[in-house]
Amino acid sequence: MKTTKVSFFVLSLMLLLVTGLSGWAGAADAESNTSKTYVIGTDITFAPFEFQDVNGDFVGIDMDLLDAIAKDQNFKYQIKALGFNAAVQALESNQVDGVIAGMSITDERKQKFDFSDSYFDSGVVMGVSANNDTVKSYEDLRGKKVAVKTGTEGYTFAESIASKYGFTIVPFDDSSQMYDDVKTGNSVACFEDYPVLAYGVKQNNGLKTVTEPEIGGSYGFAVSKGKNQELLQMFNDGLTNIKANGEYKRITETYVGENASTTANMGRWELVQKSLPSLIKGLGNTLLYTIVSLFFAFILGLIFGFMKVGQNKFLRGVATVFVDVFRGIPLIVLAFFIYFGIPQALGFTMPLFLAAILTLSLNAGAYVTEIIRGGIQSIDRGQMEAARSLGIPYRKAMMKIVIPQAIRVMIPSFINQMVITLKDTSILSVIGLVELTQSGKIVIARTFASFDIWLTVAIMYLIVIITLTKIADHLEVKVRRG
Repeated sequence: MKTTKVSFFVLSLMLLLVTGLSGWAGAADAESNTSKTYVIGTDITFAPFEFQDVNGDFVGIDMDLLDAIAKDQNFKYQIKALGFNAAVQALESNQVDGVIAGMSITDERKQKFDFSDSYFDSGVVMGVSANNDTVKSYEDLRGKKVAVKTGTEGYTFAESIASKYGFTIVPFDDSSQMYDDVKTGNSVACFEDYPVLAYGVKQNNGLKTVTEPEIGGSYGFAVSKGKNQELLQMFNDGLTNIKANGEYKRITETYVGENASTTANMGRWELVQKSLPSLIKGLGNTLLYTIVSLFFAFILGLIFGFMKVGQNKFLRGVATVFVDVFRGIPLIVLAFFIYFGIPQALGFTMPLFLAAILTLSLNAGAYVTEIIRGGIQSIDRGQMEAARSLGIPYRKAMMKIVIPQAIRVMIPSFINQMVITLKDTSILSVIGLVELTQSGKIVIARTFASFDIWLTVAIMYLIVIITLTKIADHLEVKVRRG
């Protein structure tokens, strides 16, 4: 009975936490109704339309256009950097009010979203490695692999001609990953929106264009079907005004004009130095999410771990279901379900922080449950039987005799789970969590220096994980000696 009461108490606390955070978010929204701040989803790995500069500011054609239109129409907005696919899903689940992310206006998308007037006419070109002189046309792709970015005009165009020219499509979520696949020779070419690839070539991304732009779609600002029509109207009115006063031309020429800035001449060490502040900030977020999620995972593990070794069959069944469900669902699927699926089904907005903590805590909690169960059951049953024969109550024997010995067995597994959870934070970049890995992707989207930045990120992970492991090993030795 006491175990059940404790379970209900802790679960109630967690429910209050979730409700409180959601309520806080709702209260904040209600408070700002008089001067609404629109939440706008974007990609920030799609230079020159949206990316982060060395100061961490959101820049690019889309970002500057949105800023100019907001000033012209006198409305406030907040950028939510998610990645293209996640931004579209966030708009579907009403997590954001609008999306601006080099999003092509298509008939299929018009079924779900309302679009603004076109603000940029694009087209698709084929890019190959800068030292590749054999692939010059679509005919040269036969029997080879071609890299594309999901959700783009390039992907759609590649699908439309793949069977005709006999090549295989290899999809990626980021342009920089697509370019790297071509540079390493895994794919011989890629299809990309021409201003994006042209910008990348100018930034020395290691590619070159070999075809003229195909007629492509137009980019538009999107809102959910039938919603935020006032925002859509303000965007259209502002776009008309900034085209008339010359601001639109100034913005586009800043990024795709002849005098557009470049980072191609920046030295490797200088590039790493300028990138360190954003990478260190991402590392701080990684550690924060790891610590908070492990705290709740440990609580869940204690509850369900004791339920699994308890004498109540019903509670053992509940704990078994908890472990099977959250250990069986891939972390990335769980993240999508919690952040996009649940809010869309129930009609509310979930804060990114809460979604990330819930995802990591539930996943790690299932494993911690098994660690605790295994640790307790590894202790010889004869010790419990001897304690009971001496008249010691079950709970007291468990707390005084079994648990202290089990902790020594559990410590190595707890250390391992800590490291796993820290690395698992990188997976949550798919829902827009800006931790260390996502920070690296953002820097690479601007600089295309994959080797230098990923090497720096890897070293940072190694330093943190080795440091934490050494500290945990030291504590383990002290506990064992104690």
